[in-house]
Amino acid sequence: MPYVTRPGQPTLYYELDDYTDPWRQAPFIFLHHGFSRHSLFWHSWIPYLSRHYRVLRADMRGFGQSTEGFDAAQGFAFADLADDVAAVIRHAGADSAHFCGEHFGGTLGMQFAADYPQLVRTLNLIAAPVELQKNTKGDFAMGESSWGNALRKYGVRKWAEETNGNSRFPPSMSAEFLNWYSDEVGKANVETVIAFSELCSEYNQIQYLPRITAPVLGMYARTRGAQMALLREHVKRVSVVEIPTDYFMFYQVYPRLCAETVLHFCAAHDGISCTE
Repeated sequence: MPYVTRPGQPTLYYELDDYTDPWRQAPFIFLHHGFSRHSLFWHSWIPYLSRHYRVLRADMRGFGQSTEGFDAAQGFAFADLADDVAAVIRHAGADSAHFCGEHFGGTLGMQFAADYPQLVRTLNLIAAPVELQKNTKGDFAMGESSWGNALRKYGVRKWAEETNGNSRFPPSMSAEFLNWYSDEVGKANVETVIAFSELCSEYNQIQYLPRITAPVLGMYARTRGAQMALLREHVKRVSVVEIPTDYFMFYQVYPRLCAETVLHFCAAHDGISCTE
């Protein structure tokens, strides 16, 4: 269980999943979770990725096991979060990594790829908004005056439970999964989640898109046409895959499809085979 410690910065926890052949120096893939989640949410992807790549999955500062030294009153900044990713990649001994982020994790990845081009082999965006849609903010506010007020009124777990059906998951998702999801999200400190919601409520990453030099894969639900259009307009080398669903957390619904799409995109860039 590696931890990254730095003076004056929160301690960062990450996992390394590696089932590659021990005589190979396999490349790395870095997985970044989204809003109020943590590294365990990637568990269903690991079997498909870790046979061919060394997989890094970290808990973002303030979440999961990366809470030591974090002060919610100081809030969040994109630059700090991008620096955290660089710190984990370097701590793991990697010269570079394929970056894959889901939702906010991919949004952060846009800035990370622009600011740390030497560390990014490819950028894989899974339902990652370039800017948050206004209706999403309204859904997450649950009728309150702000997203943060809804979190404070209901608590993190209840907020997650009540908003799961808005745009995250289809009605066919099992009750067992949804209960597990709400329990795991609900472990986060409410003040930390509120502070994070303030960052997530207002952002626009368009300025970073033209500076991304790595090949980019974008996977989006069919309801996110505006996000796909922004990538096609502003990114130099981009491939976009539309998933035939209205729900943005399709990467939990179709883990094999999504993981293998990322796997083959990364392998094509590296010129390696990922079949046996």
